Amino acid sequence: MADDHTVMRTGLVALLSAEPSIEIVGEAGDGRAAVSLVAEMQPDVALLDLRMPVLDGVGATEQIVAEHPGTRVLILTTYDTDAEIERAVEAGATGYLLKDATRERLVEAIHAASRGETVLAPRVAQRLVARMRRPATVELTSREIDVLNAVADGLSNPEIGERLFIAEATVKTHLLRVFAKLDVSDRTRAVVVAMEQGLLRRETGS
Repeated sequence: MADDHTVMRTGLVALLSAEPSIEIVGEAGDGRAAVSLVAEMQPDVALLDLRMPVLDGVGATEQIVAEHPGTRVLILTTYDTDAEIERAVEAGATGYLLKDATRERLVEAIHAASRGETVLAPRVAQRLVARMRRPATVELTSREIDVLNAVADGLSNPEIGERLFIAEATVKTHLLRVFAKLDVSDRTRAVVVAMEQGLLRRETGS
């Protein structure tokens, strides 16, 4: 079990220790320590938070799946954005639960994960289904593309405003709309997704 919040980790240990069918063999406060712990203890299931220091849950999942295929990874987090879910699933996580899950649901998920069954929180499953039904690409306005190109050039919001002759508040509005359309939560991911979908074409050389 790995979670960088001591209170949360202690609570989970107390919660799961009361379950006779589950044995907690160790706990870690970051992803790197979690990978080392899995290597040492070879558990059936590794319960990982998504955002942790040193190495995040996705990075830890990738290493655990690659180096210890007998251990299933179950993500337990507060984050349910499409980008977070997709990263965890692509990394090889067997399941993705949210921290508002009941004790019964968590115990059931751990057992299911140990059998190699896919486990998804209902809200997460709904988001995945909605994503599958969504068109593969989205449309950005020419101004949104201009703003994203400026972001890709490394410009700050004030600098983007100066380049495009618009107010900084307008830049922020364009970025928020882009984030919503691309279903991302940060500037870097917005540029990456836009380029993957062919919405931005960066020129190389001059």
